[in-house]
Amino acid sequence: MQIAQKWLVQKTNQSMLCLLVGGLLFRGFLAFWLYPTFDEAYYYLYSLHLDWSYFDHPVMVALTTGFGPWLTGVVSQFTIRLGALICYTGSLVLLYLASKKLFSVKAANFTLAIATISPIFLVGFGVLSLPDSPLILFWSASLYCAADEFFRQPRTPKPSLSQNELYLPSYRLAILGILVGLACLSKYHGFVLGFGLVGFCLTSPRHRCVLLSPWAWLSLGLFMLTICPIVFWNLQHDWVSLRFQSERAVPRSGYSLLSVGAVCLAEVAFLFPTIGLPLWWVNLQVFLAKIIQIFSGKSQTHSRDLADAELLIAWLSLPLTLGFTLMGGYRQILPAWAMPGFWGATLLLGQQAVIWEQQSRRWVRRWLLGSGLMVGSILLIALLQVTTGIFQKPSQYALMGGFLSPKDDPSTELIDIQQLRRGFVESPVLQTALQNSSFIFTNRYYLGGPIAMSLKPIADTPITCFDIGQDLRGFAFWSKADQWLGKDALYITTAAFEKREDLMASYRTHFSSLTAIATIPISRGGVEVNMIHVYQAKTLLQPYPRSYGI
Repeated sequence: MQIAQKWLVQKTNQSMLCLLVGGLLFRGFLAFWLYPTFDEAYYYLYSLHLDWSYFDHPVMVALTTGFGPWLTGVVSQFTIRLGALICYTGSLVLLYLASKKLFSVKAANFTLAIATISPIFLVGFGVLSLPDSPLILFWSASLYCAADEFFRQPRTPKPSLSQNELYLPSYRLAILGILVGLACLSKYHGFVLGFGLVGFCLTSPRHRCVLLSPWAWLSLGLFMLTICPIVFWNLQHDWVSLRFQSERAVPRSGYSLLSVGAVCLAEVAFLFPTIGLPLWWVNLQVFLAKIIQIFSGKSQTHSRDLADAELLIAWLSLPLTLGFTLMGGYRQILPAWAMPGFWGATLLLGQQAVIWEQQSRRWVRRWLLGSGLMVGSILLIALLQVTTGIFQKPSQYALMGGFLSPKDDPSTELIDIQQLRRGFVESPVLQTALQNSSFIFTNRYYLGGPIAMSLKPIADTPITCFDIGQDLRGFAFWSKADQWLGKDALYITTAAFEKREDLMASYRTHFSSLTAIATIPISRGGVEVNMIHVYQAKTLLQPYPRSYGI
């Protein structure tokens, strides 16, 4: 008790606790009110079809998304995000400890503040249930373990070595192998993490001895053992997941520097400009310093440990930040793909903030506080727009009459699963149709998730996807092509696809009949913004075509 009181008396510990608790409460509020995104709802389907791995991603996202529903027995937007909320809190703690180990307590507090307020970290890693949430947890754990391994002093130093050159490999390398493997089980970005750690050992003279250490070979063995689920599943399915992910990196058109610039701007915007621009600056500063160091053979920092710490962070950050940004020159990428690299770079920015504070403490406080207030305000405004339509015209909650038409607002595509659930509960026609249908299908893989979430308390009817573009993702492995021959089904889709004649013609050739039986309006601000259409499909006559799967 006295130890805890003594710990809380320290101002730096109070700051850390306030950031962790305050950030968790804010993220919990967003997680409770924000409708499930299509990706999250799709990953909920993972948790209904537990397997060693999946077509799109490894297994970990199934466990983190399913954690809340399994724990509470309730399927909602908040429960599927419980795992993400917990993972991100753990990630922040580990990032704080890594910064404290590599730099100082003050730098750790700045790093924690930066990671807490950056919107894409806050939402993409800490609210939404995505593969990035467990990835960042194990990425941060690997970073802390690497810092603890590579920047410690041995108990029995060799007299012939100077203090800055001391390093002996230890059992922590074995733990590191498991952590990197768990990162790979979260998202394939984890392999880049392993590549970065090997690159650091190769380019840091005093750490090259790792490569000949028995601990390193044990680490490799444990890493291979940890990623067995990925290998086992892909071995059973013709390596389809690894082929799908690797094909994304293959150029299929010319290269555009304008596209690279657009990717950079998007990354800065999602990080928030007052965070994104400094992060790019410290990234490039360290990159250029290391290039100069390689060619000159001279360290650009006074401390050998500090130089090696920067080298470690550079190897764990730059391959992703530069790699995915440059990839944007020949294919469309999502800004989130590069964010684990920027996550590591927050350590450098936290250390830089210590230097800036020595020059102007008031400026640094204003920078962080102002950024936090702006990000929080923008996210709350966005949440109000998505859930109530405060800018929508018309809307009963519109500010000054609103200005944005529902048809011009992409957020109206998100489905309020509570309204969809009520639509099925209150309709006798739909209740009867559910009871008489062997399965449900939709025309896009990402629509299956919201439908499954809304129907879970009502029925356990299997859901699949019949897509004329044959982008079936996980659905190609969750059922067999001929599984429902001769069976009746429900076809559920949204207003955006209801008038697609090519879809309807395709389905009519595969079923004996296709009849519209009900519609469920989705409202926001008292105004209908979307419509769910339900059809009764009688007797599947032939398997729907697939380009992959079982």
